[in-house]
Amino acid sequence: MLTTWQEIAFQIVLHILVFLFYAYNRNDNALELNRFVFFLNSAVTAGIINYFLFPKFFYKEKYSIFFLMLFLVLALAIINEEFVLEQIFFADSRRSKSFPGVFFTLVEILPTVAVLSGFKFTWDAIKNKKQVEKLSTLVKESELQFLKSQINPHFLFNNLNNLYSYAIEQSPKTPSIILELSSVLRYMLYECKAKYVPLTKEIEHLKNFTELNKLQIENRGVIEFSSKHINPEYKIAPLILVVFIENAFKHSQTSQSKNIKIDVNINMRDNILIFNCKNNYKPTGSTQDDLTHGIGLKNVKKRLDLLYKNNYRLDIKQSDVDYEVSLTLTLHKTP
Repeated sequence: MLTTWQEIAFQIVLHILVFLFYAYNRNDNALELNRFVFFLNSAVTAGIINYFLFPKFFYKEKYSIFFLMLFLVLALAIINEEFVLEQIFFADSRRSKSFPGVFFTLVEILPTVAVLSGFKFTWDAIKNKKQVEKLSTLVKESELQFLKSQINPHFLFNNLNNLYSYAIEQSPKTPSIILELSSVLRYMLYECKAKYVPLTKEIEHLKNFTELNKLQIENRGVIEFSSKHINPEYKIAPLILVVFIENAFKHSQTSQSKNIKIDVNINMRDNILIFNCKNNYKPTGSTQDDLTHGIGLKNVKKRLDLLYKNNYRLDIKQSDVDYEVSLTLTLHKTP
């Protein structure tokens, strides 16, 4: 971020350079006092424009008032030069006894004013751009944190409901489910706070998550999970892929009591991650609505847009008996 002290230093250097160019007499290799005073008149005019007219009117889009005030400031500068400064420095010459014309004096003043004001306008534009970029980053990070925070309660709510059912039935698998749930929650709460996490850790989390849900299905179906050619040097945004797997388990179980089939495949080709999750279900009106309008799915689409923009492709295919998600992500070796 550009600071006030940086701007002050920049303005000092700029004024010195413009002054030397304007006031230095190359014929005599000397600085002339009258040139310094005339330069000071132009510099003060530019200062009024830069630090009063720009912020007070131009940046607030009050253009009519800005140009009116600009005309008045330039007019005062011309009057000051013609009727005050020239009377002091050229009192005995013909220059002080004649008014050479507004255009001639304006041509003398305008280049210095234009250079000083132009650099100030450019400085403000760069500063504002950096502020907008910083604000945009903060908004983006806040939105990502909000979306990520919604995933954890959503996941926990679904699994606690299932755990409650097994506890009521006094199932011997309840301790195993609690252990798997603890492992999954540990990752979600402590290991995925960063914007990107190692791909291998995320896949390990997906395996644990799948095992947790497989315990609940028991012998009511077939669950397949495979990952191949995973490059440990790459990273991925956490808790994106798990939403699709969670939806597959949720909708398969709620729509049918047996013959559940879920197939998860993760592969890499160079820096491209290829994720595929397919599940069967028995169609009902509510199930079909949940598949396409679930909270988790909406959140993951927003996160993909924010984090990967044009570096991903999400395809969702839905038939009367199958639901398939295919996602390709361009990953980076982020530090």
